[in-house]
Amino acid sequence: MHIIHAASELAPIAKVGGLGDVLLGLSRELAWEGHDIDIMLPKYDSMDIGKVRDLHIDEPDISVEFDGNVHTNTIWLGWIDNLKVYFIEPHHPKLFFNRGCIYGCEDDIDRFIYFSKACMELMKQRGLKPHVLHLHDWHTALMAPLYKDMYREIGTNGLKIAYTIHNMEYQGKCLTFDVDKAGLKGDDYAVPKKFLDETDPTHLNIMKAGIVYSDAVTTVSNSYAKEIQTKKGGMGLGKLLKKHSPKVFGIVNGVDYAYWNPETDPYLPAHFSAREKPKDDNDRATIDRKAYVKNLLREKLMLDEVHRPLVGCVTRLVPQKGVELIRHALFRTLERGGQFVLLGTSPISEINREFHELMHHFADHSHVHLVLKHEEETAHQIFAGSDMFIVPSIFEPCGLTQLISMKYGTVPIVRKTGGLADTIVDVDDESRPFEERNGFVFEKATPKGFNTALDRAIGYWFDEPLMWRKLMLSGMHMDFSWKKPAQEYLALYEKIRS
Repeated sequence: MHIIHAASELAPIAKVGGLGDVLLGLSRELAWEGHDIDIMLPKYDSMDIGKVRDLHIDEPDISVEFDGNVHTNTIWLGWIDNLKVYFIEPHHPKLFFNRGCIYGCEDDIDRFIYFSKACMELMKQRGLKPHVLHLHDWHTALMAPLYKDMYREIGTNGLKIAYTIHNMEYQGKCLTFDVDKAGLKGDDYAVPKKFLDETDPTHLNIMKAGIVYSDAVTTVSNSYAKEIQTKKGGMGLGKLLKKHSPKVFGIVNGVDYAYWNPETDPYLPAHFSAREKPKDDNDRATIDRKAYVKNLLREKLMLDEVHRPLVGCVTRLVPQKGVELIRHALFRTLERGGQFVLLGTSPISEINREFHELMHHFADHSHVHLVLKHEEETAHQIFAGSDMFIVPSIFEPCGLTQLISMKYGTVPIVRKTGGLADTIVDVDDESRPFEERNGFVFEKATPKGFNTALDRAIGYWFDEPLMWRKLMLSGMHMDFSWKKPAQEYLALYEKIRS
């Protein structure tokens, strides 16, 4: 099967959130299954091209008509692992992808509408005729109506469109003249049955276009698929998604264990595994080696080496992630006799300022350390060296950090929402066998609610070391690889093509 993914992110070269990791992991697994996978991505000036193999110009001049003018584009081709990636470089006077960033520009609508149109032109002019076109989030959702209403000639192989919502919060609301620029008549789509915004009739909604015009809509966990069909979780599109529920599916994301693996992780000062005994005389990578990594992390972050649990957090500091609960966790952890480490950044000035003030307040503290910049090595070491890992999200489509932490023997503490609810079973849930329990869960997004999980976790760490060890091993043995999700996506592709 020939599958083309069009997206705004791809790990490890252009990554902001989980989308980039998902696209890499899913595409790699589909390719290993023998399918022909292409990826289309903007050629950002900020991407790490050193990680692209054999990057070269594939097409020097692909023309795209946009806003009444014809613009040339250079198409670059390169490889990420075993994946073929087309990079689109527009020669537009506004330098759409030469901004030193992926998102956050005032003209993001123009940038990604242009990219969507350029992807369609690339397929048309190169004669690419995939069986499935898989679109991701609002940034490429306009490709669905573009195909249905302008580029039908691409679909001679029976092209079907799958559309994945990674986060409902960002929907791509725009005006009719924005859509006009792509060659579609915006006014024709300003009706409820197409993609007029559900809450503001002066705007169109590009995410809605993806929902209405695709053959299948997926999101990244079963619980989130249900939540987005409600008024609260749908963020204005709940009623629409409920109407389209027969084609809405939830598929839990996987984790790339080639990258996130304590037995091979190049960022760790020592490797460890779920083995309790050495496999031979030269084997030192047992579960007990994790304590050594913890102490080296403490040394790096200038924390005291004392008998205390280390609570870790690696996150974007945005309201979705429960920033007030993260702040609360710092102080509560200290009250309960633990240590706290955070690695996070925020694009929101007020939140950024608040956490920088916290960082300065605890600058010389022996039990707290905050890192407010991205450090990949430190992130891996926090996953590996912490005893527990907090994910107190207000909403969470899937979440990867709780899955990563388990692989490293770090017990997750999560709020019961979205993919967190689908992947974490509370240690005290007696309706499930112990081997299925892998963390601590709380429901109410309040400090009191959070305490019900954090306090229990710290209490168990101090008072029940044997049980804690079993809990660590339970999580490490669980398989959240991409193998099962990839099979579910393939089944869905076959379903919409039949």
